[in-house]
Amino acid sequence: MSSYAGPSAPRPESVAETLRLLAFLAAAIALITLDHRGGWLRAWRNQAELAVQPLWMVAGLPGRMGEQMRNDAVSRSQLVEDNAVLRNALLVSGARVARLQAAQAENERLRALLGAAQRERLDVQLAPIFDIDLDPTRQRLILDAGSNQGVHVGQVVIDAGGVLGQVIETKPRTSTVLLLTDPDHALPVEVVRTGMRAIVYGRGDHMSVANVPRSADLKVGDVLQTSGLGGRFPPGFPVGTIGKLRLDDSRAFLEGTLVPAAQINRGREVLLLRSLPTPTAPAPAKLPAGPTPAMGAPR
Repeated sequence: MSSYAGPSAPRPESVAETLRLLAFLAAAIALITLDHRGGWLRAWRNQAELAVQPLWMVAGLPGRMGEQMRNDAVSRSQLVEDNAVLRNALLVSGARVARLQAAQAENERLRALLGAAQRERLDVQLAPIFDIDLDPTRQRLILDAGSNQGVHVGQVVIDAGGVLGQVIETKPRTSTVLLLTDPDHALPVEVVRTGMRAIVYGRGDHMSVANVPRSADLKVGDVLQTSGLGGRFPPGFPVGTIGKLRLDDSRAFLEGTLVPAAQINRGREVLLLRSLPTPTAPAPAKLPAGPTPAMGAPR
């Protein structure tokens, strides 16, 4: 039979661990009680948080930097996209404004043309300009109207300012206009202020009046108009204004440079005179009342 040795004695290590656990429990209970009643442990925790806050900031810095870089990249791409959209919208708006301005200018030119025709009660035909030939030796226009539209050779061409030239060639759908500035063109004119007659010659890029006697009453600013001589151009249409006066090479005559009344190098439409305007005859003077002597009767 086995003999009973009795209860084993506790080991010193177990006693120490038990005492340590009891001490921790007692300390924890004491701290909980003191913190619940006095709140001093909360203040200590706040101080500890302030002490370790820089460490938290340093530890979270890489994450914040990465997030900031991602936000910056997204913002930059969004800004680039918005900038492209706004730039395209600005270009479209600019094109629309330019088109509206061109349409407004064209409308004003047409109003001026039709207004001039209505004021003068002219029988005119509106013709678009198809092409231009402004070579120094050839000053001509090609109109988008020909014999099919009733255009004929010799027809006078004007605009809102004055005389442009005359038709020299017609085709079924187009016609050619010889401008006043063409070197082959000469036009009889008269000075509005004095009635003096002269001839205006085309010089390629301008017009001039030549062979004017030095004693003639002509000065800068005088307006020249068609005289009606020759029967091709009707009288009274503006031709130009004297811009400069000088002596010619012989120093015996004056030569004046004209500023054209018509828009020689501008505009997109012209007016063709269908028929020459008939000047209004002055009303006959009324004779005094009384017997009228018979023709051929002795006085």
